[in-house]
Amino acid sequence: MITIDRMHEMLEEISAEFPAAFYEKLNGGICLLPEAKTSPYARRDDLYILGEYHYNVMGRYIHIYYGSFCRTHGHLEEGALYEELKKTLAHEFTHHLEALAGERGLEIQDEEDLAEYLYGDEWDD
Repeated sequence: MITIDRMHEMLEEISAEFPAAFYEKLNGGICLLPEAKTSPYARRDDLYILGEYHYNVMGRYIHIYYGSFCRTHGHLEEGALYEELKKTLAHEFTHHLEALAGERGLEIQDEEDLAEYLYGDEWDD
């Protein structure tokens, strides 16, 4: 697994690829945190949160969890890890842009994905 410093460099590179308009009202920016964050819905320590979009009285910001990437993607080569990091940041930016627009499409999709994880085949019925 790459170091947190290298992941920070990668995150800066990836961040520069997104249009400036994506950063509108993202006053807290993007923060790379060292910890792994287990989902409160995890069944067997098998569901990690890679990133989160927050908006509250403190503002709007994105957290990316280095430790979660280590646990879920630590086996990947740097190039593949870069792509997973890019995908995660794009996901969190989508939450941000939808929140600004008053939309919930990705939030609903995340809820459906979580239901699939929790209930599996039962969810399909």
